[in-house]
Amino acid sequence: MREQWNTKLGFLLAAIGSAVGLGNIWRFPYIAAQNGGGAFLLPYFFAIITAGIPILILEYTLGKTYKAGAPVTLARINKKFEWLGWFQVMVAFMISVYYFAIIVWVVSYIGFSATQAWGTDPTGFFVEYLGLTNSAIELGGIQTNLIIPFIIVWAVSAFILYRGVSKGIEMVCKICLPVLFILIAILVIRGITLPGAADGLEYMFAPNWAALAKPGVWVAAYGQIFFSLSIAFAIMISYSSYLPKETDVVNSAFITATANHGFEVFAGIGVFSIMGYMALMQGVPVEEIAKAGVGLAFMTFPAAISSLPALNGFFGVCFFGALLTAGITSLISIMQAVITGIEDKFNMPHKKAVTTVIVPAFIVSILFITGAGLNILDIVDAFINNIGIAGAGLLEVVLIGWFFDTEKLRQEANSFSNFSIGRWWVYSLKIITVVVLGVMVFLNTKDYLMNGYGGYAALDIAIFGWGTMFVVVVISAVLTSMKGKEGYIDLNKVSRKEVA
Repeated sequence: MREQWNTKLGFLLAAIGSAVGLGNIWRFPYIAAQNGGGAFLLPYFFAIITAGIPILILEYTLGKTYKAGAPVTLARINKKFEWLGWFQVMVAFMISVYYFAIIVWVVSYIGFSATQAWGTDPTGFFVEYLGLTNSAIELGGIQTNLIIPFIIVWAVSAFILYRGVSKGIEMVCKICLPVLFILIAILVIRGITLPGAADGLEYMFAPNWAALAKPGVWVAAYGQIFFSLSIAFAIMISYSSYLPKETDVVNSAFITATANHGFEVFAGIGVFSIMGYMALMQGVPVEEIAKAGVGLAFMTFPAAISSLPALNGFFGVCFFGALLTAGITSLISIMQAVITGIEDKFNMPHKKAVTTVIVPAFIVSILFITGAGLNILDIVDAFINNIGIAGAGLLEVVLIGWFFDTEKLRQEANSFSNFSIGRWWVYSLKIITVVVLGVMVFLNTKDYLMNGYGGYAALDIAIFGWGTMFVVVVISAVLTSMKGKEGYIDLNKVSRKEVA
């Protein structure tokens, strides 16, 4: 019998824990800052309504109805769709291996915060700490100072995953989410009371309408929604597959999205307040502080922590502690999406499936604790998010929206819901989301083909950008071609009668 969540609250906390991750604290502030500050919020909320919530409802409904992870769920709809499920799973796998690296850095920085070990040059300290090389192909060897936190993060993650959905993931999320909220609340309260906080908040909320004319701003907004809500890379289909059939998926989707995006904006208030304070201390515009990009958490914020008038170590631990709790809940959800895919198709015992996934993930993730780790991470993250997740989302809404009876899914979603979704949901999936994601994938692919990415050498981009996407496609095809257990075939026939 398939494992289930202990309670609906447990599922919601796990789903929110997956959505509320590094994307909220680490990624959202610099994505917003790089795309017009306050102007970014308009396309961001438009993306939530037209893509985020509709796809979340879709994935909750698919998982709950077909009782399987993404590959088997899509195969039960149409055998030809199984490849897309494995593509989403492999995207999740690639995200998980570099997510580990970020959490490893966070673990170290919790310790560094106590004494502000980064000194007066946080950027130089971070570069030295990583042993950063000049290119992605110049590995520079494994950095020995990263080995212990690397093993700790792996051991904790494996322990949680081996315990399963109800005893491991649900329990951890019940502990981590309240802790995360308290830590972020402390940072927000401290941030808004600092001199210059108003300038940071003005940059966050004051709209620059000219930015809305730039397609890149809208592309970034949709990309952030997919990354933040954990949609289109197998997680939410996997999580919802452990739900009882009577679960209200519509209400659950709105609760998850509201909690996630509310937290994202709330955390952003704290981050931008501190950025405003830093800008005031350095006598530069807030925009200058925001340019740190991926290094915002590890280069800019340590400088801000050191310059606080009091309790520097405490607030440093709070900030990196928040990143750790958010990162762990997201990481285990990403890994579980891969584990569920393997477990379902091959009818594999849970612990064996966990081992099957974490061993290769462990080996691949070693790349990210070499001297080239940050460079590799930057390239892989860009391609996986802007082409991989966006492409997976596009294919999902095209295949389900145009080659399956979406109205039947709408009726299934409404069957146990406190309030019903109207036909706007179908139109959002079939038209608005398809058009926007189609444009997004086209523009991103064209840009990377013509201009490369981030100033990296063409060889770096070829190996870790396009090479990563090639590997994802090939392994997805191999897994699709492999024969599943007999139970997988029988269930396929049964499940087609449930909805289609």
